[in-house]
Amino acid sequence: MKKFNIGVIALLVVIISACGLFNEKNKGKGLNLFTVQQDVELGADVAAEIDADTQTYPLLDSVQYKEVYDYVYAVRDKILNTGEVDYKDEFRWRLRIIHDDSTLNAFCTPGGYIYIYTGILKFLDSEDEFAGVLGHEIAHADLRHSTRQMTKQFGLQILLDVLAGDRAALKQVTAGLIGLKFSRKHESEADARSVKYLCPTDYNAAGGAGFFQKIEDMGGSSTPEFMSTHPNPADRIEHFENEKITNGCQGTQTYQTEYAAMVARLPQ
Repeated sequence: MKKFNIGVIALLVVIISACGLFNEKNKGKGLNLFTVQQDVELGADVAAEIDADTQTYPLLDSVQYKEVYDYVYAVRDKILNTGEVDYKDEFRWRLRIIHDDSTLNAFCTPGGYIYIYTGILKFLDSEDEFAGVLGHEIAHADLRHSTRQMTKQFGLQILLDVLAGDRAALKQVTAGLIGLKFSRKHESEADARSVKYLCPTDYNAAGGAGFFQKIEDMGGSSTPEFMSTHPNPADRIEHFENEKITNGCQGTQTYQTEYAAMVARLPQ
């Protein structure tokens, strides 16, 4: 029988612990070689790169569009205050709106820097639908999907290069993050978490299904390219509704009038 080196085993335990594998919040989320703090640092670097590229990412000014930002932050706070977001206090959860009406998208960097395109804000019809989409993006960061998926896409070394200050690597990762294709499993997990986040609120907890219902109603002709590898809209609608029933969610509010008033304040 082979004898194991106690020193080597102890070192492995330290490394694994540092990677957060023994973190209670990481249970059931799969292997991630990045620490939570590295998620925060990587997200901050990527967000700074996006914010500086005003031609590619024309951000709405938070002073000029204060009422819009107040609205989206209020929805964010409603989600965070449910107590269901694991990294509520560790991540930033900062919101920025990109002025691009042709893009039906939103995304969240590691560490919780959230970007929402005006295109998807104008496409949605109600606050519960927006809350569902926002919850989905929060879930990707909260479940740490980005660093898991980006490790597969770019390899560990390039992400470490970003954390070490390599600007070329940062630009590559930033571009990749915008069009990051999550696995079907990750998309389903984020949809389920969206329902879980909304369940304690007065929202219709399956609000996120509204986006996919609109896609279905249009015959799928407006399906964004970034969704090409995702579960199909009909399956996702059913998944949202089933999760709502399973969790016993009672909320019914949609807040269509309030949402329409916010959309009217966006640049036309």
